[in-house]
Amino acid sequence: MLKRTCTLVPRPTRALTRSAGRTPNVLRGCSSRRGISGRGTMPSSAATCHTQNPIPSYQGAHNAPFHKRTHTCGTLSLEDADKRVVLQGWLVPKGKVSKKLSFFGIRDSHGTTQLVVDSRACGPDVLTAMREVPEESVILVEGIVRPRPESQRRDIPAGHVEVVVSSFKLLNPADRNMPFMPFDTQNLANEDLRLRYRYLDLRRAELTSNLKKRSDVAFLVRSTLHEQGFTEVETPMLLNSSPEGAREYLVPTRVKQSSSDGASQPLFYALSQSPQQPKQLLVASGAVDRYFQLARCFRDEDGRKDRQPEFTQVDLEMAWVSWGEHGETGRAEGQSHDHWRIGGHEVRDIVETIIRRIWKKVENVDLEERFRVITYNEAMARYGSDKPDLRFGLEIQDVTSQLPQQVRSALETKDEIIEVLVVSSRPEHASFAGSASEIHWDRVVERIQIAKGANADWLNYSQIVQNVLASAHPAVDATGLTAALGLTEGDTVWLSKRPRRPEGGWTALGRLRLALAEAAQRRGDLALSHEPKFLWVTEFPLFTRADEDKEFLAHGRWSSSHHPFTAPMFEDIEKMYAGKVEEVRGQHYDLVLNGVEVGGGSVRVHDAAMQEYIFTNILQLDEKEKSSFNHLLHALRCGAPPHGGFAFGFDRLMAILCKTTSIRDVIAFPKTAAGTDLLFKSPSPSTAEVLAQYALQPL
Repeated sequence: MLKRTCTLVPRPTRALTRSAGRTPNVLRGCSSRRGISGRGTMPSSAATCHTQNPIPSYQGAHNAPFHKRTHTCGTLSLEDADKRVVLQGWLVPKGKVSKKLSFFGIRDSHGTTQLVVDSRACGPDVLTAMREVPEESVILVEGIVRPRPESQRRDIPAGHVEVVVSSFKLLNPADRNMPFMPFDTQNLANEDLRLRYRYLDLRRAELTSNLKKRSDVAFLVRSTLHEQGFTEVETPMLLNSSPEGAREYLVPTRVKQSSSDGASQPLFYALSQSPQQPKQLLVASGAVDRYFQLARCFRDEDGRKDRQPEFTQVDLEMAWVSWGEHGETGRAEGQSHDHWRIGGHEVRDIVETIIRRIWKKVENVDLEERFRVITYNEAMARYGSDKPDLRFGLEIQDVTSQLPQQVRSALETKDEIIEVLVVSSRPEHASFAGSASEIHWDRVVERIQIAKGANADWLNYSQIVQNVLASAHPAVDATGLTAALGLTEGDTVWLSKRPRRPEGGWTALGRLRLALAEAAQRRGDLALSHEPKFLWVTEFPLFTRADEDKEFLAHGRWSSSHHPFTAPMFEDIEKMYAGKVEEVRGQHYDLVLNGVEVGGGSVRVHDAAMQEYIFTNILQLDEKEKSSFNHLLHALRCGAPPHGGFAFGFDRLMAILCKTTSIRDVIAFPKTAAGTDLLFKSPSPSTAEVLAQYALQPL
């Protein structure tokens, strides 16, 4: 018995006589040979019933006029019930209920609307044809909105209604052999495959939402800064190479320089690591009092999960920034954990205003009026990190003063301390008991289990203590230390020895503390709160020899902890000129959220003589290295105001707001951790012919 079906019959139109476009693929419900049934008309074609087999297949894209959409796929609500609508989007299969009924979804960047395709409403031909359309094809549907049964309603965009389809048009069929189906989140393809076909992966609702949220936050940041009197200025991306601290990307140019022997010398731009020098020059010019931009930055750094070779930062710079409160006297280290003892109060106010507005808008969370402040030394002493996570305890303790006299004396001669981290058998440490027995720790850390009775000789089993004494000695009595730590049977003690003055971003016990928390989370023993705990870390060492990322430039010399334009604390200026470099603290401030550095900034050096002293006497830059900063030094000599700034890592901030561990999830077209682009196949080799244009030769 022959099945009655609908095939497409071209209807000549004025548009088609002028061009060779394809006949629109339109199907409307029909019940007889009279043609199209249902409400409304569709231009350019008609569907006529024939008794023939097989069912027609639809190949190629629709290249002719079609109806405009009346709504997006995420905006329909109960208020739209009984309205005739036109939707356009990607076809998402849902399920076949019976021979006469199927459900589909139609999705765009705004959401997904459920489609009801019932042969009693649209005719059997529409239903049959839609079942044949490949998944992820682009379609147009026309139909009537109706409420979904109450038990099936979902609190998502368009989740309370569905559209009963009366007709549909295939705008562009998808390949039946797609690399993966983006809507199939239960069987997510591996990340390399998804990065290779990023244009498909971006159809996932999660990534679509991330990009929309990123745009909303960028708009909010711009609006807030405009309200605060900031001027958005674009600065150059193609600059000269300079020793600011990060590896740069070089860009060859066909402009050449002749050498003494007449040969062509290739010339290079350096892609901007950050707009640091341009923004300081901008403020020094007096043309802009408060500057900002969403700046593209480039750094040729080793791959990490939270780094990209190109990234975005919200960049700020302000003139007339303070160097601390006038007439304020310094306080002892650790006297107050929320006291801002450096300059840059104005910058702090702006940054906290932006963050509070973002969290209110995106998270509907009212943050505290003032964020907590601790110094670098306090952060390293208590948490072993310059970006501590305050959502769990396990604080590190300096026990040097509680050690027996002979141990203290030996440590003092080397200006060292002994720290401990205790996982006790008390209830407050129960989350870490399991992870304490399974983690691996640094070889400079020692683990001691307190035996029955918690007697006073457990410290004698410490190899660290034995090495400190380094000679024959009487037994070490740890009675006082045991009492001070409250040790009992079954407790675990980790010990570590380090210099009294911390350096770098971590101590050995700081890494151990984080490893314990991560292991406890993996085991399901610890669930960290999502409550935002913002924290300012200030008073970093101005100079360092402990930054491996900067050693390629330093070559054993001092390097700047932040960058070479950061001002010292005014209390430490005399120490700097006296050569006590390791004691000098900088007016540098980092903003940290739950163990992640969100951004950082500093008060800048506005004194040309001080800046030149730092370049020459401390960083020991040679004349060629210093020449890349000559324009900045001259600008400072021409009367630059005191100034300072800040930069948010925008990608990292968005990863936090989107609750993802990878910044690649908030970037439209990211690189891999190794810095390669699997979609655009970059970086890639060039030909000898092209290289010759830049006076370059392949090795």
